[in-house]
Amino acid sequence: MASLREATLRKLQLFSEMRGKPVVSGKFWDVVAITAADEKQELAYKQQLSEKLKRKELPLGVQYHVFTDPAGTKIGNGGSTLFSLQCLENLYGDKWNSFTVLLIHSGGYSQRLPNASALGKIFTALPLGEPIYQMLELKLAMYMDFPSHMKPGVLVTCADDIELYSIGDSEYVAFDQPGFTALAHPSSLAVGTTHGVFVLNSASSSQHGDLEYKQCHRFLHKPSIEKMHHFNAVHRRGSFGLQDLSRGDTASLPLHSEYVYTDSLFYMDHKSAKKLLDFYESVGPLHCEIDAYGDFLQALGPGATAEYTRNTSHVTKEESQLLDMRQKIFHLLKGTPLNVVVLNNSRFYHIGTTEEYLLHFTSDSTLRSELGLQSSAFSVFPNVPEYPRETPCVIHSILDSGCYVAPGSVVEYSRLGPEVSIGEKCIISGSVIVKAVLPPYSFMCSLSLQINGHLEYSTMVFGMQDNLKSSVKTISDLKKLEFYGVCFQSCLDIWNLKATEELFSGSKTHLSLWTARIFPVCPSLSESVAVSLGMLSAVQSHSPFSLSNFKLLSIQEMLLYKDVQNMLAYREQIFLEISSNKKQSDSEKS
Repeated sequence: MASLREATLRKLQLFSEMRGKPVVSGKFWDVVAITAADEKQELAYKQQLSEKLKRKELPLGVQYHVFTDPAGTKIGNGGSTLFSLQCLENLYGDKWNSFTVLLIHSGGYSQRLPNASALGKIFTALPLGEPIYQMLELKLAMYMDFPSHMKPGVLVTCADDIELYSIGDSEYVAFDQPGFTALAHPSSLAVGTTHGVFVLNSASSSQHGDLEYKQCHRFLHKPSIEKMHHFNAVHRRGSFGLQDLSRGDTASLPLHSEYVYTDSLFYMDHKSAKKLLDFYESVGPLHCEIDAYGDFLQALGPGATAEYTRNTSHVTKEESQLLDMRQKIFHLLKGTPLNVVVLNNSRFYHIGTTEEYLLHFTSDSTLRSELGLQSSAFSVFPNVPEYPRETPCVIHSILDSGCYVAPGSVVEYSRLGPEVSIGEKCIISGSVIVKAVLPPYSFMCSLSLQINGHLEYSTMVFGMQDNLKSSVKTISDLKKLEFYGVCFQSCLDIWNLKATEELFSGSKTHLSLWTARIFPVCPSLSESVAVSLGMLSAVQSHSPFSLSNFKLLSIQEMLLYKDVQNMLAYREQIFLEISSNKKQSDSEKS
């Protein structure tokens, strides 16, 4: 879709010109706030923000903040939204009622994309730009046009999705109506079941431009296909030629097929934000998870009913407080309008899992062409072979000309020696590999750790199909877990480890690969990679490889001990080498 690519490149270009320069008032956000799950994450985010500002990678003169969820119960992105409003009030008093605020939810441990676990989803690197863009820069670039057409209020978005859209040259997306305003993207019904779906007012005009403003009658959260039909949320694609629908999370829809409008980000005007803040201050600390989409948006629009407040099918833990809290929010927001900005020429991409990450960076040509993603971005990788369909993707890394990376794999922030061969569909992050053959579908990510004042390293490895979240309640059930497709109990035997409760960190009733203490701690990065590779190949060949003499950590513990400063210093070192290599090759060319 050429128009989408042009619109996207225009925004990237504008943003690129703003990096490292003070912003003009009213042309950019007053405040950009990122949420964090705990103090360790907050510290990591603050360190990375200050590095970016120092290196002039972000626009200057904006207030960048990190707001950390209160300790205790998980409060969900809805709870984080409420808490962030309180932080704004505490920081700015009445001044924030004239601000445009971008609030990015990035609290959480990325168990489905663990290379983002240590430094945060919003700091996930993209194969784009010099220096490399991370999700933060991409979000700021894609939302370039919003602040100048927005009344004071808060735009709420998530750290792991990308919204691309194209509209007419004289058109713009305005966030200037009272209440809430959400973007809507045409999607298949299958995608609708995992998103929010808008039931638009039938009285709304039926023009079919790239941009339409509509009123939403009610909002359905992750509805079944029957429910979408029941509430008249389904549209038929007639001959008016709605663009091929979002390939993002969506397959292109054939002519006359059915589609729905799904959600991405939403805006609330200052009055609505203040209403939510006053409510939060009146109810005191939260003791349940609130979903910003499911619990706020379902209360909006004239057709909203309280029925959803009793539906807990998408809730991770059903706390007794949750139903009560939902009902209160429903009554608080009932009658508030939900305006919808329909973007008929748009795509929504989610990059929150290893599958999505590999798909969009290596094999799905749609996002690659729309964003201009590269197969080798800001890297030293002498021979990038050209493949017709799938490519390898190398980001901010130094690879020897003798090494091989199979198509469909991503290497970021790493160094690979001449005798390294990476199989297909692998992710390698932050690692130094001297010599190895990594089997297909492998995940490897190294972290720097600070343990009792000593700098150490540990490397997590597992199979792409392994489910790190999957847990069992007792030691006798460990055989139900799989590591690299092999029964976990068998792996422990291979590694000469005893299956006891001490083998797991955290809760003793949720035993999982995330909390299993199986990853060795080593004095150097390359050693840590070599030992973890040894673990992996032992499992593959069913030959013994004893881990009993190593200090072992779980991924959960690695994140507690992570040394952000050292990881950033390591990246900076690679950055300097790549820069000098580029200068050298440029001078040789000239």
